[in-house]
Amino acid sequence: MEGTSQFLPEQVQAKNGQLSTSKPQDAKPRLMLMGLRRSGKSSIASVVFHKMPPNETLFLESTTRIQKDSIHSFMDFQVWDFPGQLEYLEPSFDLENIFGSLGALVWVIDAQDDYLDSVARLNRTILTVQQYYPNINIEVFIHKVDGLSDEYRTDTFQDIVQLISDELSDAGYENAPVHYYLTSIYDYSVFEAFSKVIQKLIPNLSTLENLINTLANNCGFEKTYLFDVLSKIYIASDTRPVDMSCYEMCSDYIDVIVDISELYSWDHPDRKPKGEQNQEAESHVVLHDETMIHLMEMNKYLCLVSVIRNPESKSKKGLIDMNCRTFQEALNDVFSRSWEQEQEQEQEQL
Repeated sequence: MEGTSQFLPEQVQAKNGQLSTSKPQDAKPRLMLMGLRRSGKSSIASVVFHKMPPNETLFLESTTRIQKDSIHSFMDFQVWDFPGQLEYLEPSFDLENIFGSLGALVWVIDAQDDYLDSVARLNRTILTVQQYYPNINIEVFIHKVDGLSDEYRTDTFQDIVQLISDELSDAGYENAPVHYYLTSIYDYSVFEAFSKVIQKLIPNLSTLENLINTLANNCGFEKTYLFDVLSKIYIASDTRPVDMSCYEMCSDYIDVIVDISELYSWDHPDRKPKGEQNQEAESHVVLHDETMIHLMEMNKYLCLVSVIRNPESKSKKGLIDMNCRTFQEALNDVFSRSWEQEQEQEQEQL
């Protein structure tokens, strides 16, 4: 392992509050976590965005008011944890305030419980959202599947999908934008699901995927991910199929590098730099089967992690690093252009 430097992402700033009837001032994309009480919404948010160990979520209290988290990352967005007992479809609630700037609605269903009530409430919500806000992505997390056998897990998944599809079809929505995921906080499935949810909110996702595909093909990478360091959600990857064991290996390696950086990336008063220094973290490790994991920090929020199975990669690491730096320049150019376009749109609106 070599070349680690400072690699400390900004911390999440959490804000708790009640829902107001005025329109939100913040125009950031928003993810809404919804579902019945004890479905696992707060546990998911705590594990993914606050790095809480899954076992500690057993002591979380049931959410009694809307929990708002502002996530400061490559793309600032908000995550709202919505209490299951609030009747948000009643006239007293302002639908525009709840759904107006929503990017995705994540509905969590407890697969280990009787889910008929949850499915019925979800269908009512989808019909309302489709009527007034048809562009919102509906993401259904069939959660807590770690306690189910493979056969029962498959049957539960198919049953829930069928129940939702049938009612939406009867209401005239044949192709409602509803997507389904099997999730658990005790493995990486919930991170994989959130990765897919976040990717749909990135307007330049296809450009990122094309850049990663070009890099992976030229360097012979088996799989490459562009990770958000804070949450370990990957915002883009090459178009090869996702291998969960590969994804887990890359995700764990980020934790290793972050921990080492926190220990050793401090400014020694007597240390004098010898030549030009890399500002970003860079590291690689070769495993027992000659597989190389290569990590390079792109900016303070994102890092590129690649799995390389070619045994000759060790002797070509300088070339790999150069290609990754070229990719870094292209990546930052993509984000800077997106920022410029947002500024121009804001000025036109004014």
